[in-house]
Amino acid sequence: MSSCPPYAPFFGFAGVASAMVFSTVGAAYGTSKAGIGIAGLGQFKPELVMKSLIPVVMSGIIAVYGLVVSVLIAGGLDPAVDYPLFSGFIHLGAGLACGFTGLAAGYAIGIVGDACVRAYVQESRIFVAMVLILIFSEVLGLYGLIVALIMNTRASGLKCS
Repeated sequence: MSSCPPYAPFFGFAGVASAMVFSTVGAAYGTSKAGIGIAGLGQFKPELVMKSLIPVVMSGIIAVYGLVVSVLIAGGLDPAVDYPLFSGFIHLGAGLACGFTGLAAGYAIGIVGDACVRAYVQESRIFVAMVLILIFSEVLGLYGLIVALIMNTRASGLKCS
């Protein structure tokens, strides 16, 4: 049995799709959930809206992580070059690692962003704590990006036997 079956690129493309889809779903959830809190805040204190956009920006960064991993994996997929099954599995794992951590980070940013923005209306001292919690939530997605990058480097240079 060949180590370069014709279906091997499917797993690489599944990694591309999963990195992009799951991380953007997390980013969309984080943006929408935090945006609801910002809209509520804007009714009472419109001057605080610009400072409260931090969760929305951080959610957008999660989608960028998925984009970076997707582009890197897609760069390793070339129809003119044999593609080992092992590379397909590595790319799938990298995409899932980035996608699922992006999904988790987006959910965390959305929930924390909504709650903290609503609390920020009542007490302005909560802002620093909000930013710290959001940073720790964002780091979840960054961990997935780092693991995906490490995995992607393992897939380069593999040959079929």
